[in-house]
Amino acid sequence: MTEVVSVKFNDNGRMYYFDPKDLRLSVGDKVVVENQSGIEFATVVAGNHTVEDKKIVSPLKRVLRIANEQDYKRLEANKEKEAEALRVCEKMILSHKLDMKLVSVEYSLDGNKILFFFTSDGRVDFRELVKDLAAHFHTRIELRQIGVRDEAKMLGGIGICGQPYCCKRFLSDFQPVSIKMAKEQGLSLNPTKISGSCGRLMCCLKYEQDAYEYLNSLTPRVGSTVKTDSGLAIVTDANLITGNLLVKPVDGEGIPYKVHRDEVRIISNGKRKPNKDSQTESRKSDS
Repeated sequence: MTEVVSVKFNDNGRMYYFDPKDLRLSVGDKVVVENQSGIEFATVVAGNHTVEDKKIVSPLKRVLRIANEQDYKRLEANKEKEAEALRVCEKMILSHKLDMKLVSVEYSLDGNKILFFFTSDGRVDFRELVKDLAAHFHTRIELRQIGVRDEAKMLGGIGICGQPYCCKRFLSDFQPVSIKMAKEQGLSLNPTKISGSCGRLMCCLKYEQDAYEYLNSLTPRVGSTVKTDSGLAIVTDANLITGNLLVKPVDGEGIPYKVHRDEVRIISNGKRKPNKDSQTESRKSDS
């Protein structure tokens, strides 16, 4: 077992283990750590605790100190420098006629390294750009290509649900999302309706999938024969969220009526047909 503290570099970023040395740290403490990118500012999200050695990525980097007033001033100064570096790099990209979109700039806390994040549809030969940036800023330069989902996570925005992007608010990692999930959740397969602003399938399809799989296991399919208090009936529509079913008598006599899935017994299951009623609106409002 190894004693560690868990820190994050961004509110919605991943959690990393660091060696606390002789420091006793608590949740919310601001610390200065040493990692592969240099000296960085971080927030403690889990104080001193032990984890299994197999969970540690060696060598375990260490916490240098609890952030002091000078570190806070340097952090604020770096933010101003990052805005200027963004403008300078964008001009250089235009002058070199490179097919790339600059997304964000990050300074290491000690100012010894500047990291530029960009997106592009293909590979970009940015060697000359790096030389010009190094000559201008007189420090180490790194350009890192990211995907469109990472771009959305960095920049943030408002989704079609009216809420800030999930990736910006609380998702620390991206999970694979498939079109099958949209089918099982009864959504329209129109790409414009199930894709996020990044152009990829919405992340909420993934973390809501377990709930829909559970509800699908409880809810009779459309076309199923069920036994109700009024007799045998055929399910003509089903709402997974509310559990309400619309059924019609098997003999064709009488009018369709509403019943809850807990009030019926399945006689035979029909073919699964995703409904497109209030499921869509319910899913969006919960996203």
